[in-house]
Amino acid sequence: MSVERDAVALEGRVAVVTGAARGIGEAIALAFARFGADLALCDRDAEGLGACARQVEAAGRRAVTGVLDVRDESALAAFFASVTRAFPRIDVLVSNAGGGFQAPFLEVSARGRDALIRENFTQLAECVRLAAPTLGEGASVIFVTSIEAHRAAPGYALYAAMKAAAANLAGSLALELGARGIRVNCIAPDAIPTPGVGESLPPTPLARRGTPDDVAGAAIFLASELSRFVTGTTLHVDGGNHAAGGWRRRPDGSWET
Repeated sequence: MSVERDAVALEGRVAVVTGAARGIGEAIALAFARFGADLALCDRDAEGLGACARQVEAAGRRAVTGVLDVRDESALAAFFASVTRAFPRIDVLVSNAGGGFQAPFLEVSARGRDALIRENFTQLAECVRLAAPTLGEGASVIFVTSIEAHRAAPGYALYAAMKAAAANLAGSLALELGARGIRVNCIAPDAIPTPGVGESLPPTPLARRGTPDDVAGAAIFLASELSRFVTGTTLHVDGGNHAAGGWRRRPDGSWET
């Protein structure tokens, strides 16, 4: 089959996006709507979630919402039940919700450790389990991880470990679900200013920072037929930071490590 313009369209598809109230999740949800998808959205920020849903509807698409904390398994199950009632199937699942805090590993309390694991890994696996019965042939599962999934992260050890676990899970699920035609991939952003991340990020090898829309573009690719033979991999949306490793560009244009 040749590559046609229609291959990028999402008309007639249903996408679930977690953490959709702002930042990367919001950008992905709105991009999906502009490309024709109906949306099921969840976040604990009711105001931001409502604003995102209104923009989806302004684009002429349907939006179903759930205000919840993804760490609450019963609330997550209720949300996916509402999605099943509203739509006949799920074509795209974007597990974007997550978060962390900076602290030396030995100073993280048991409660903090549990929160990091549940927010960045447990709920992600639960989303896949809940969505699986309605994922059909050609469905796409996308985990939004981080560059920290691929490098050490002092002060963010547990966060990085859970992102690495998510990337590993994506590979395993790509193999397990491949026979059903379901693709599973990751997007690993870095240098994307979003609420909670701030504006003080260093420049990248591209000499600029990214935007949430840069991540949304990668999500459109992975959700559409353009990536129909792509599974079990990670797209690094980071301006080259993963490739650079520890190398940094000096003001004079030379490099140091």
